[in-house]
Amino acid sequence: MNTKLLGSSLIIAGTALGAGMLAIPMVLAQFGLFYGTLLMVLIWFGTTHSALLLLEATIKSEGGLGLNSIASKTLGKGGQLITNGLLYALLICLLMAYILGAADLLVKAMASIGVELSFVKAQVVFTLLAGAIVACGTGVIDKLNRLLFFVMIASLLLTLTVLLPTFSAENLGQVTNHSHVELITTSAVLFTSFGFMVVIPSLVSYNQEATDKQLRNMVIVGSLIPLFCYLCWLFAVVGNLPAEQLKQFSSVSQLMEGFEHDKPWIGAVLSLFTGLALLTSFFGVAMSLFHQNRDTFKQNKIITYVLTFVLPLIGAIVAADQFLSVLSYAGIILVFLAVFVPMAMVYKLRKSATLAERYAAEGGTAMLIFGGAFGGFLLLSQLI
Repeated sequence: MNTKLLGSSLIIAGTALGAGMLAIPMVLAQFGLFYGTLLMVLIWFGTTHSALLLLEATIKSEGGLGLNSIASKTLGKGGQLITNGLLYALLICLLMAYILGAADLLVKAMASIGVELSFVKAQVVFTLLAGAIVACGTGVIDKLNRLLFFVMIASLLLTLTVLLPTFSAENLGQVTNHSHVELITTSAVLFTSFGFMVVIPSLVSYNQEATDKQLRNMVIVGSLIPLFCYLCWLFAVVGNLPAEQLKQFSSVSQLMEGFEHDKPWIGAVLSLFTGLALLTSFFGVAMSLFHQNRDTFKQNKIITYVLTFVLPLIGAIVAADQFLSVLSYAGIILVFLAVFVPMAMVYKLRKSATLAERYAAEGGTAMLIFGGAFGGFLLLSQLI
C-alpha cells in the first residue's frame, strides 16, 4: 500500500474516531468485556461489509465525487432524492455537533493562555479556518490528517503506557448489568463510532490510479484501525476503573476526572486526543459534504464553500441546546444511508451485470441477506 492509499486509510480511521472513543467504555463496561467486545466486533464487521458494498457501487457506477452521482446512476431519480436527503441530514447534523464540540475546546484552550473568546466567535473561527482547509482539496486533508492522526495515536499510546502499571486483571471480569436487551441498545453508539462510509466516494476519486484490490484493502485497513484503538482503550479503562464507578459517569469530563484523581496531567493528554479525534472526524465529514455539494450543484470552490459550511454554522449557533437532543436521531439516518442504500445500489448493479468484471464485495447474496438483517438489528436496537 503506497503512502497515498495509507493516507486515505487514515482519513477513514480519523472520520470514525471521534467522541465515541471515550464514550465506549462508559457504555460497555457494565456488561463485561466478553459481551462488549463481541458486540463491537459484530458492529465493525457489519459496518465494514456495508462500506465494501458502497465501494463496489462506487467502482461499478464509475463514481463521482459524492453519493449524488452514484445514486443517480444506480437508483434513478427517486433513489437519488432519497439518498441526498438522508446524506444532507446526516452530514449537517454531524458538522453541527463537531462545530459545537470544537468551539467548546477552543474557548477552553484560549482561556488557558489568558485570551477570552466567546462561544459564538469560537464557532465562527473554527468553521471558517477548518472549512478553508477542506476547500483546499483531498490532498491537503490527506497530508494534514496523517500528522494529526499520528499525534493522536501517540497521545493514546502515552495514556495506555501510563495506565499499564495500575492495570487490574480482576476488573476485567466484572459484570454489573446482565441484561442483554440493554446491551443491544448500545449498538447505536457503536455503529455511529464506525460511521466512516461517507468518505468512500471522495477517496475512490482521489485514488483513481489504484486497483480494485488496493481500494478494498484501503477500506479494510481504515476500519481495522479504529476497532483496534477502541478495544485497547476499552481494556485499559476497564482494567483501571471499577465497573461500578464507570457506570456512574454520565459524561466524558467525568471519565477524565476519574483518571485525574491519581494522575493530574492525564486529563490534558485525553483532551488533546479528544480534540484531534474531533478535528479528523470534522475533516472527513466536511470533505464528504463539500464534494457532495460540488457534485450536485456544479459550482466553483467559493460557492461550494458557502453551501457547505454556512448552514451547519448557523444551525450550531442558533439551535445549540436543541440540537444535542436531535443528534440522537442521526444514528437512524446513518442506518438507512450506510446499510440499506449501498445494498440497494449493489443489488441493482449486480442484477444488470454492470461492469461484472470489476470488484464485488465478498459473500454474494448470502452477505446481502446478512446486511439486511444487520440493518434491521440496528433499527431494532434504537427503537427498543
